Amino acid sequence: MPFGFGRKKTTPEGAALDGDAAPADARAPRTVRFDGFTEDWRLDGNLELTGRLLDRLNQREALLVTDVKWAPPDGGADLEPAPGIGSMDPYDLIVVAAGPDTVETRTDDERVAHRVHKVSFDVALEAPPYRVIGTVGLRPGSEPDTLMERGTHMFAAVTDPVVLYGGAALDLHGVDTVLVNRFYLRGIAQVDKATGEPHQRLPGQSLGGTNWRERS
Repeated sequence: MPFGFGRKKTTPEGAALDGDAAPADARAPRTVRFDGFTEDWRLDGNLELTGRLLDRLNQREALLVTDVKWAPPDGGADLEPAPGIGSMDPYDLIVVAAGPDTVETRTDDERVAHRVHKVSFDVALEAPPYRVIGTVGLRPGSEPDTLMERGTHMFAAVTDPVVLYGGAALDLHGVDTVLVNRFYLRGIAQVDKATGEPHQRLPGQSLGGTNWRERS
């Protein structure tokens, strides 16, 4: 797929998936590792970042990167220098690893307050050629399928992820969160994270009475 797929320029700057954009001065500018996947390549380099990587990607503006190396995403070849690449367009990125240095610092109380406003779902996201299994946090009343909707928030955060390419898990170097480009999503299913497959219906039949579906 050529670079520049689905480009749009009308999104307000700083929009984040959950609507909680980090303040511009939440962290001083710092250099972090950039590890992203396009349809054909894995790209590794350095990125100058202020605030959260999620907010930065959702600005839909080019990321300035240095010391970039690239290789096919399957890990079958070593990363090689890519001196011609000095920036990355978020529209070309399908999955981006988000290490602990790519989020703003929060106190323990702030982290707890943030979590209690989210509902966790274990899901499998189909973003060809990748399949991402992990946990997403959504606002109460939202369902995972809403991630398929084209909104102002381009990337979704997935924690405790497994990223599959051609059925094989990619080495994320211990990163516990990835950001998935919602524009590439082709399917979402709630799954058992241990297997990556939808939950199996228990055997047997109803014993009668009114169930929750009939009451809702």
